[in-house]
Amino acid sequence: MTTGVYRLFLLRHARAGWAAPGSSDFDRALDDQGYAEAELIAAEMADQGYQPQLVVSSTAVRCRETAEPLRRAFGEDLPIEYVDTLYRGSVDAYAEVAFAERTEASILIVGHNPMVEEFFRLVVGQPVADAAAPNGFPTAGLATIDFDMKPSDRSYTGGRLSCFMTPRSGH
Repeated sequence: MTTGVYRLFLLRHARAGWAAPGSSDFDRALDDQGYAEAELIAAEMADQGYQPQLVVSSTAVRCRETAEPLRRAFGEDLPIEYVDTLYRGSVDAYAEVAFAERTEASILIVGHNPMVEEFFRLVVGQPVADAAAPNGFPTAGLATIDFDMKPSDRSYTGGRLSCFMTPRSGH
């Protein structure tokens, strides 16, 4: 399987509990199943050799908690950046983060639906997205997308879906 020139991993945060009374959506934490999902998907990525050079995560608590097991799976020196625009940002904000000028050839975005799913559909195309995730992009779902050329934040269609996995599927 060829990886291409640029690899994008899209990871939807793991399952979160409901917001506690008086707390905000932003502060929602993973529930017990979500913590298990985050650990499983990180371990499966490591087992499959899917190592990003950089993780960019939403600043929301549930995304931060989903990103943290990646350091346990890949090592404490895995860089993780936290970006506010991934919390309530549009698909364009996801494209700007995904295809920003940087030296890394593989990045992983930890984000939220519906933006993760919409961005995924735009990057790989509706038929491929529907085949990979017929019931929508699940919590802790991971798409591995390869490009022959590094896209820009204005032109980013044509990604090849190399793998779609969930903590439940193992692949």
